[in-house]
Amino acid sequence: MNIPNRCRLVLVIPKDLPDPAIQLENAIAGGDIASIIIANPGIDEGSFQQYCESLVPIAQTAGIAAIIAENTQIAGRCNADGIHIDLTGGDTGIPALSETIERFSPAKIVGGGNVNTRHMALSLGELNPDYLFFGKLNNDIKPEAHSKMLALAEWWAQMVEVPGICLGGSDIESTIEVAKTGVDFVALSSAIFSHDEGTKEAVHLANQLLEKHAPEFEDE
Repeated sequence: MNIPNRCRLVLVIPKDLPDPAIQLENAIAGGDIASIIIANPGIDEGSFQQYCESLVPIAQTAGIAAIIAENTQIAGRCNADGIHIDLTGGDTGIPALSETIERFSPAKIVGGGNVNTRHMALSLGELNPDYLFFGKLNNDIKPEAHSKMLALAEWWAQMVEVPGICLGGSDIESTIEVAKTGVDFVALSSAIFSHDEGTKEAVHLANQLLEKHAPEFEDE
C-alpha cells in the first residue's frame, strides 16, 4: 500500500454508532485510514470487549492500527495495536501516560488525548509518547475544528517531532483547516459516520481534501 506523505486520517468511532462493524468496513472501502480509536460507548466491560473484538480485526486486516481508549486489559485481550489515554487538564495526566508508556511501549502504540495547553503538551512530549491528540474524543460538536486546538496543533507540528493528531469538526470540510496546520493526522468522527452519502464516500472525500490541502512532509 502506498502511504501518503502528508496528513492522514484517523477515525474516532462514535459512541452511538449503529452497526459499527458494517460502517467501519464501508469506511475502509473509501480510502486511506491510518488508525481507528475505540472508546467505551457506555457499556459494561464484557460488552465493551466484545465490541472491540468485532472492530479490531476489521481494521487490522486492512493494515489499519486499532487503538483502544482507557482500557489496557481489553487492549491486550483483543490484541489491539495501541492504547489511548484521555488525559485531564493540568499536570495530572502525566503519571497516567508515563505509567502506560513504561508498561506497554514499544510493544503497543501509546498516546495521550485531551491535550489543551502548550505547557501540558511539552510536559507530555518529554515522555516520548507515540502521539499527542489535540482535542477530546467524541467532542466534535461544532462543524468546524476548535480554533484553540488548531493553533496548538500548528505550533506542535512546527516545534516537536512527536506526531500530533488534531480533532476536526462535524463537517467534512473541517479536514481542510486541520490539514493546513501541518499536523500529522486529522481525527474525524461524526463528519465520517454521519455523512449524508455514507462512510465510504466520506472517507473518499476526506482523502481528496487532504490530497489537495495538506502540505507534503519533508523527507527526513
